[in-house]
Amino acid sequence: MAITFDAENIDFPKIKKRETANWIKTVVKNYGKQTGDISYLFCTDEKILEVNRQYLQHDFYTDIITFDYSEGERISGDIFISIDTVLSNSIQYDTDFEEELYRVIIHGVLHLCGIDDKSEAESKQMKEAEERALSLRKESGN
Repeated sequence: MAITFDAENIDFPKIKKRETANWIKTVVKNYGKQTGDISYLFCTDEKILEVNRQYLQHDFYTDIITFDYSEGERISGDIFISIDTVLSNSIQYDTDFEEELYRVIIHGVLHLCGIDDKSEAESKQMKEAEERALSLRKESGN
């Protein structure tokens, strides 16, 4: 069981892979789950649009797409993250790019843990879960 990070047609973002994987495992454990195989692909807006169209029949850009392959308590999935959209969101919301990137990284994992964000109430729960997870990351010095 592994957490992998790859990039397609972009420079790999400045994250510490081992520390980030350990943080993700801690968050997963806090939800009473086990970490299976989780694959991240950092990509461009064009790639995420292609994935959105091909697999979800959506014709729009987004910061993240999560494909959930979890079985029981073992979470697994493929997570696509558009670095272009993460950057534009960090500018739009006046947040640090790195902070926004880690928020999106954990957002996908929280989906795999069973947290949704379709309704207003669910979005609030997701934001709170993101904040808790980001606090854990800061506490561990990552």
